[in-house]
Amino acid sequence: MSSIVLASASPRRHALMKQINLDCIVHPADIDESRTRWTTPDTYTLELSSRKADAIAGKFADHLIIAADTVVSFEDTYLNKPESEQEAFDYLKTLSSRTHQVTTGVTLVDTGHQQKHQFFVITNVTFDALEDEDIRAYIATGSPMDKAGAYGIQDDWGAIFVSEIHGDYYNVVGFPLNRFFRELRTFAPRFLPRPLSTNTN
Repeated sequence: MSSIVLASASPRRHALMKQINLDCIVHPADIDESRTRWTTPDTYTLELSSRKADAIAGKFADHLIIAADTVVSFEDTYLNKPESEQEAFDYLKTLSSRTHQVTTGVTLVDTGHQQKHQFFVITNVTFDALEDEDIRAYIATGSPMDKAGAYGIQDDWGAIFVSEIHGDYYNVVGFPLNRFFRELRTFAPRFLPRPLSTNTN
């Protein structure tokens, strides 16, 4: 059994863990996110990821708990998962021809050593000018409805909206793999993943 626990139900985060050969137990944290006050994106995501990690850390002895939260923000506005197709349309119109930020806060807990470590990553994403018909066609697929900011950079259609990105692409997908690997190397190297061998000889 794996000694790593991913405190998230996100299929995108789970897929990213598997991409770097990190075998995880998926155990979503059941917390009331409305209890976390909106502040700056980094403070908010770090607080929420910390609450997620703390909620399940006591259930796993000598494990690495990985918890994360991602928000999309533009100026002083947070763009959560849209609650309606009209809200998704409004979000995407707001982001059209503009640069927004995607912030992920990550909390790592080594329950064996009773240690916690946190970090956050910000990526700047610029959208091209979006045509209304393209926005509506994308919304009709249903894909924007379960994503913060109403888009997924990894989507077939959502990807064409992005004209420029500064920072970690995988952070926009849902988890900053590069920074995570570097932080884990210092914080808890015994949990570091290793690449799978492709040698067939």
